[in-house]
Amino acid sequence: MKLAKTLILDELFDLLLYQKLRSISDPDLQKTLEELISIEVRHFAFWQDFFQLELPELGLGRRIKFWLIVAVCRIFGAPAADLALEAIEVYGVRKYLDVWERYQAESLGSAVRGVLEDEFGHEDLLVTRLKERMINPDRIRNIFLGVNDGMVEILGAVTGFFASLGQNTYVLVAGLTTAVAGSIAMAAGAYVAMGSEYEIRKTQGEKAAFMGEKKGDDHPRESALKSGVFVGISYFIGASFPLIPVLFGAKTPLPSIISGGGMILLVSITIAFLSGMDVRKRAITNLILIALAVGTTYLIGMSVRALLGIQI
Repeated sequence: MKLAKTLILDELFDLLLYQKLRSISDPDLQKTLEELISIEVRHFAFWQDFFQLELPELGLGRRIKFWLIVAVCRIFGAPAADLALEAIEVYGVRKYLDVWERYQAESLGSAVRGVLEDEFGHEDLLVTRLKERMINPDRIRNIFLGVNDGMVEILGAVTGFFASLGQNTYVLVAGLTTAVAGSIAMAAGAYVAMGSEYEIRKTQGEKAAFMGEKKGDDHPRESALKSGVFVGISYFIGASFPLIPVLFGAKTPLPSIISGGGMILLVSITIAFLSGMDVRKRAITNLILIALAVGTTYLIGMSVRALLGIQI
């Protein structure tokens, strides 16, 4: 019964969201949404008939998610809507693949197979649109991941510095130095990684050309330098959130934990949504990581202070 409700309500959510976005979007996006709506209407009716279960209304959690997405799309326009649509379709494909793998020998597996074919069509349609609009979902996700890493790492560092150094000024200098060094290291790492990937793809492309084979992926790739710059800047932006309370005179790590922890959760939810992941699972995972980072660094800081006899 739980799976039946999930499949039905997810389709109802997608249908209502696409209809709402159609009413507030530009004509170009409306064409894409029209195609998606016609399929979602069919999917919603199909699952209600399949399970003999009518669920005409969304639950509270889905309603909150619905209005949050609509609000973001109103503020940021078509690019935000495109990314939201892609995230929803990625989630749908993953969900139905999981259901198909578990129930492929049963009637539900056969039903899911037909829906999956439609979902793959959705994905192709949206990927084509994103390419035409020059929106790079991978870049957006990388930016949020950089912000997330910066917040988690510097929040842990600030907590440890407060435990070992104590004085606000020293914590600010140490935290800022760590943030700058970390952003440079992240940028350099992204630059090297992208450069290596480019060389590998170039070699593979030259090999395919020599053998007369068709290239697998002609989608243009972001330059290594640009990728490094984006990752480095996004890391530093994330690192700034735990440092802001210190900059304004915080005497303990608590304000940094509150501001940094809150932003980490918000970014985690965004990353999970854009990647088609389970939002609750991602949020809980990051809460655990925050607790481990803060607790571990604070204990290390206190131990260093006690062992070295630091008095400031």
